[in-house]
Amino acid sequence: MAHLPELLAPAGCWESLKAAVANGADAVYFGVEQFNARLRAENFRAADLPQVMDWLHRRGVKGFLTVNVLIFPSELEQAADLLLAAQSAQVDALIVQDVGLAWLARQLTPDLAIHGSTQMSITSAAGVAMAAELGCTRVVLARELSLRDLRRIQEQLQHRGLPMPLEVFVHGALCVAYSGQCLTSEALGQRSANRGECAQACRLPYQLIVDGEERDLGEQRYLMSPQDLAAWDLLPELAEVGIASLKIEGRLKESTYVAAVTDAYRRGLDQLQLGETSADAEALRRQLELSFSRGLSHGWLDGVNHRKLVHGRWSKKRGPWLGRLESLESGERLILRSQQTLKPGDGVVLEIPSSDPLLPPVEIGGRLMQVNRLPRGRVALTLGPGRVDLRGLQPGSPCWLTSDPQLESRLQRLAQQEVAEQRRPLSLKVSGRAGEPLLLEVLGGTACVSSEQPLEPARGGGLDPERLRQQLGRLGGTPWELDRLEVALEGELFLPVAQLNQLRRQLVDQLAESLATEPAAPPPVPSSTAQVSAVLNGLLAAPMSGVLAEEQPRPQPHLAVLVRSLEQLEALKGLPIQRVIVDLEHPRQLREAVQSAHGCWPGGVWAAGQRICRPDEAWSLEPLLRSGADGFLVRNADQLERLTPLAPCQGDFSLNVANPLAARWLIQRWGLERITASYDLALDQLLALVRGCPANSVEITLHQHMPLFHMEHCLFCAFLSDGHDHTDCGRPCESHEVLLRDRSGAEHPLRADLGCRNTLFNGRAQTAAEAIPQFLKAGVRDFRVELLQDSPSDTRRRVELYLQALAGELSGRAVWQQEQLESRLGVTRGTLAERR
Repeated sequence: MAHLPELLAPAGCWESLKAAVANGADAVYFGVEQFNARLRAENFRAADLPQVMDWLHRRGVKGFLTVNVLIFPSELEQAADLLLAAQSAQVDALIVQDVGLAWLARQLTPDLAIHGSTQMSITSAAGVAMAAELGCTRVVLARELSLRDLRRIQEQLQHRGLPMPLEVFVHGALCVAYSGQCLTSEALGQRSANRGECAQACRLPYQLIVDGEERDLGEQRYLMSPQDLAAWDLLPELAEVGIASLKIEGRLKESTYVAAVTDAYRRGLDQLQLGETSADAEALRRQLELSFSRGLSHGWLDGVNHRKLVHGRWSKKRGPWLGRLESLESGERLILRSQQTLKPGDGVVLEIPSSDPLLPPVEIGGRLMQVNRLPRGRVALTLGPGRVDLRGLQPGSPCWLTSDPQLESRLQRLAQQEVAEQRRPLSLKVSGRAGEPLLLEVLGGTACVSSEQPLEPARGGGLDPERLRQQLGRLGGTPWELDRLEVALEGELFLPVAQLNQLRRQLVDQLAESLATEPAAPPPVPSSTAQVSAVLNGLLAAPMSGVLAEEQPRPQPHLAVLVRSLEQLEALKGLPIQRVIVDLEHPRQLREAVQSAHGCWPGGVWAAGQRICRPDEAWSLEPLLRSGADGFLVRNADQLERLTPLAPCQGDFSLNVANPLAARWLIQRWGLERITASYDLALDQLLALVRGCPANSVEITLHQHMPLFHMEHCLFCAFLSDGHDHTDCGRPCESHEVLLRDRSGAEHPLRADLGCRNTLFNGRAQTAAEAIPQFLKAGVRDFRVELLQDSPSDTRRRVELYLQALAGELSGRAVWQQEQLESRLGVTRGTLAERR
């Protein structure tokens, strides 16, 4: 076939890196001790980069450095130093999330390739185009896209005349939330997923509360824990779409996992290239399931199927499904139906369900002592008399295979294979005449040796080119292979074979000496503080387009309020706020809201759309365009493209502005009036962002229910219907109010948007009221309050409190105390509490 995708494997440490290369990875990606989204991995150190890249390049493998987190204002110089170190070490590409860092890299290290991370939330051709403007030469698309979406994006890019290599994940853990749009760990534990500190709250059990009543879901309690992605059988389709790189997730996994998965996909790609089909699909699936899985599926690649993506029954590692327990004989023999191949020594686990939906099931398991096949597809398993307490097991208990020692030994050998350096082509020349030594030299090089014995006239078969190539080409076990041989002998000559072999060995020794003295990599370029400062200062001092740069600070603070119902909008009329942002799910209500409130506030009525726009969702922008809004709160690249030419726009938090470079690029490129500061910033970082931005260009959210998970996955469809997507779910989201109760007892509201995406909001609101004096002193004049389920009376009371606080009539502490007492959901200081 004409195009074979690159196979990109994870490397959390040296062992995994070597396992990936030994099993056929074309490239690996890894992080260092800072600025990567897998801080819990062992990781490399920045000082290791020259050694890592030299090791990879000697084996013909590329290395990509992950710098896929948001960069805080105080870290820009440190991040710049890492860019220079990566360039010096000849890193093949950086994988970047932060808009500001991408802009900096384009200016500071223009020869260093940039790949847009999946945490850029790129879901459309507009997102790809924006990444290209930032200097990206490849983008890693969101995992929520289907094969149909991938084809559509390719068509749209072709229409734009924008050739961009696309990378997609094909294997490993799936985040239930869009990467780059998950604030759960930040809101609940100040461990930002956008900073590599994800606490995996999606893998915990939750209880479904429907219209105030607890819904019994039986075994289903892991409502937001997707099965793992496995697309090894979709390789032909992915290649046909023209995907440039296939990415395996797993920098937190062991080297045996990396070896097993890389080996499986390498074999699949090699078979695809040869036009063959896999004859051992079942064995391959078993290998993938036992290496690590929570169940395997195609994820979103087949399209939307909410019930299949998240079955809700477990969230831990599980191997192949064995079946359900039929009976327990004599208190020790487990009887079940299973077609899996089992043998003594294999490991199994069974579950005893918990009566509490927020507690995980009890696990019972161990090594098989005996395996007896029974009639009608049944099998009897013995875990060992007296060694495992089987009490509590009941018919119906689920059972999985968790370990196969023979397979594990094979995977261990795969992971520990030595990887030879890539053999270099060698061009040689032989010359000489009778009575003189034979001269053997490297063409274009300095290595040269001569024979101890002089050449003699040939009395039989002489030194013809074929014989010379045969003897001199025996370079096995060396870094070299004979490529070209130039013969310049005068007449028919003879030299003993032993002499030819000796010449070859002497030449290899000379080459080895020169290789040993060859620098492993270019010496590190010392970080130039002056160079970094000059580039940063140049970017931060760039003139801003539009009126923003000339605008003088306003003496009075302004308050915007985001409403999510018509009743909230009505309750705000008459209050001295600057503007209202309408965030409604139904297009008809959006237009009604704008018309009913037109002229009520100085800044008008603005409209907010979806956070995500997929390649076939241009229709989602139409309600915004028809609404007649005075401006727009934009949340993604499609909205930036379509809406900024039409009306005043402000960037929302979903654009992830965490530093002044990101703010300046977005404002300058798209003409935004201002941006909303990232919700990942603590108070000190937020103040630093404001100091680095033009006056009045940053809006700060004072009050909100933090949007925790923003998901393509629809829990309404998965657990309140028998359908698989919006076409057959019956739209329970329109007739039910749903909360998810976590293990602490907190209840979090769930909402569906126009595109059926779900957002789970923090049940406890967050306030930054106590920081108002510091914000005002820093020059901030634009603030926002976001409402969620507030009643009309709560809406008016709450907004009045914040107006009083901004006017200096009420302390922030008093606001917080009153909210604590009066709000049913409660309020917390949240992420704006200073980090220790």
